[in-house]
Amino acid sequence: MKNLYKITAAYIIFNSAFSISNSAHAQKDSTRSLSFSGYIETYYSYDFANPGNHNRQPFAYSFNRHNEFNLNLGFVKLAYNKGRVRANIALMAGTYSNDNLAAEPGVLKNILEANAGIKISAKKNLWVDAGIFASHIGFESAIGKDCWNLTRGILADNSPYYESGVKLGYTSDNEKWFLSALVLNGWQRIYRVNGNNMPAFGHQVTFKPNSKITLNSSSFIGSDKPDSTRQMRYFHNFYGIFQVHQKFAITAGFDFGAEQTAKGSSDYNTWYTPVLMLRVSPSSKFNIAARGEYYSDSKGVLIATGTPNGFQTLGYSLNVDYLFRENIMWRIEGRAFASKDNIFSLDNKPAAQNYFITTSLAISF
Repeated sequence: MKNLYKITAAYIIFNSAFSISNSAHAQKDSTRSLSFSGYIETYYSYDFANPGNHNRQPFAYSFNRHNEFNLNLGFVKLAYNKGRVRANIALMAGTYSNDNLAAEPGVLKNILEANAGIKISAKKNLWVDAGIFASHIGFESAIGKDCWNLTRGILADNSPYYESGVKLGYTSDNEKWFLSALVLNGWQRIYRVNGNNMPAFGHQVTFKPNSKITLNSSSFIGSDKPDSTRQMRYFHNFYGIFQVHQKFAITAGFDFGAEQTAKGSSDYNTWYTPVLMLRVSPSSKFNIAARGEYYSDSKGVLIATGTPNGFQTLGYSLNVDYLFRENIMWRIEGRAFASKDNIFSLDNKPAAQNYFITTSLAISF
């Protein structure tokens, strides 16, 4: 009888321990499905035009404060990814959010991401996601550490950084292809334009034949005007990233856009921009990047100047990065613009050139 009691007690203890172990394991797995991250990028920029209101240029929406120490972007992010469900929410602050989300009401100005997705195929990597996302257009994002240059290019500052809507995304089994179709609230919009009831549409195709080449095609079709004055906008972004050598890489891109001159018109105002970027990495801690770009918007669709030739501007820059650690980056960049018209100022006089220097410190965690 005593042996029976001992066996029963041992069984109960073992079963309890096994249950506790399983419970702890489940809790650990649940914790693993959640991840927390953050990012802070501070900067100082000096514009030789010396604007008295400290605002650098109306067509620049990042690192845009002159002669002051400031925060370009700081955010905290919580991500959930488990099985066939995923979600992201990131809250932000900084001059980037003030400038880029100026049209959004209230606390929406402080949302970098807020989206949720469901995998709709058991066998294929096919997802439906809805909410607020980073834009599917372009190779530069709001997060500086992910970009080759300290400041963003003219084409990045004047195409969507973010978007809201629904997207269907597919990644091939060999991960060489990514395809997505999107239904959006508009051209960089969370809140739709008052009186605009037509959704916008987009696509993205990314092809990575190997680890050294990325080719991307993205588009936007829609209107950023009320229905009563609707002007259809068609925009396409193409770029390629080529890791020519372990220490040398090239990015080449071209954007083209067209918008109706008036509702129902068969005439269009167009704009375009080519860009070429070179990056050299002498060591694991140093990067040097050069950028050349040209932005032509003579009719002022996106950048209005009120001058005879509109915005036709050449930009070039050179920056150096130093990584103190893998998650701490210091950068310095010199940049210049040269325009066809006197759209800038220098020594309180109209000028066709603009020069400025920027430095930043970024920390990710």
